Amino acid sequence: MLRASNSPDERVTAEHRGKLAYIYVRQSSVNQVRHHQESTELQYRLVDRAVALGWPHERVHVIDEDLGKSGAGAVERAGFKKLIAEIGLGNAGLVISLDASRLARNNRDWHQLLDLCSLFGVIIADGERLYDPCAYHDRLLLGLSGIMSEAELHQIKQRLHQGERQKAARGELRLCLPAGLAHDRSGQIILNPDEEVQARLGLVFSKFRELGSARAVMRYLRKENLPLPMRPLLGPAPHEVVWCEASNPRVLSILHNPGYAGAYVYGRRRLTGGRLRHGVYHPRTTKVPIADWEVCLEAAHPGYINWEEFMENQRRLANNINRYEAGHSGAPRKGAALLQGIAVCGRCGRRMSLRYSGPAGNYPVYTCRADR
Repeated sequence: MLRASNSPDERVTAEHRGKLAYIYVRQSSVNQVRHHQESTELQYRLVDRAVALGWPHERVHVIDEDLGKSGAGAVERAGFKKLIAEIGLGNAGLVISLDASRLARNNRDWHQLLDLCSLFGVIIADGERLYDPCAYHDRLLLGLSGIMSEAELHQIKQRLHQGERQKAARGELRLCLPAGLAHDRSGQIILNPDEEVQARLGLVFSKFRELGSARAVMRYLRKENLPLPMRPLLGPAPHEVVWCEASNPRVLSILHNPGYAGAYVYGRRRLTGGRLRHGVYHPRTTKVPIADWEVCLEAAHPGYINWEEFMENQRRLANNINRYEAGHSGAPRKGAALLQGIAVCGRCGRRMSLRYSGPAGNYPVYTCRADR
């Protein structure tokens, strides 16, 4: 129940001082923790503010488990959960943070905190004043602070993305390069100086011209015991080239990469929401059609093939998928059957599968998948 606001001196009572004071400390990234140490120290000095409000030093607890974690809600914050738990147990009389954005950058977490503080009579403080969540005007100010904090984060992201897109449109945004490309001292994109890397990638493209299938190229590389150069994207930069066993996804990643055709591309994948797994948010991306790429600068740097061959490779790869209803013929396979992937069950209308039988294994047998 909301009540009229009291004067600032009357907000903190003996009942509040009989409980603990919690100082919540957070920085949004590890980089900020390393390079913005003054902000971190300023948050730690909020302990003095709690002492000035009447709490003994030993009854002031600092929660700093969330240093280096974003408050946007996409990352699980153990420190924030601990704070919510202490409020729910009735142990907290005062919660102090430098400002509202330190506690939360999304309205879900912010209003959960406000509701609990209002229910258990906890005072919220920032670097300037005290707020009583049960008081009408204080609750209004706290609600506006949470809204502005989330809106500010959205504006920051929007400005950063706009600047990134403008830089990419000029071809100046430095992107992660595949194993076959590298940056020289001036920052220009060149072919990887390693001649073995160049030869292996050239072999992949030449074998695809000959065999016409990514899986066939993979089988050839495995038969000849020829690994593929890959550049891992995880871990600290610079990412060195490593040699990995040939696999179908690795061959496809080479054939689908426009960088090997000398093109500078931005916007190949698009964020389409995400999902929570074990309490951790995992973003989900989808491939964007070539015609919808935000930036595509052809012949921007040296490549292993030209743009025309790259586009022909994409058409061939798309046609290799066995989707006859979409007009794809599929990749040629072994066997003498003429109706592979074409025959349809007369009862259910499903596509029939094929297996070979007989003493020599050359007698085609068409079966309906519904009968399995």
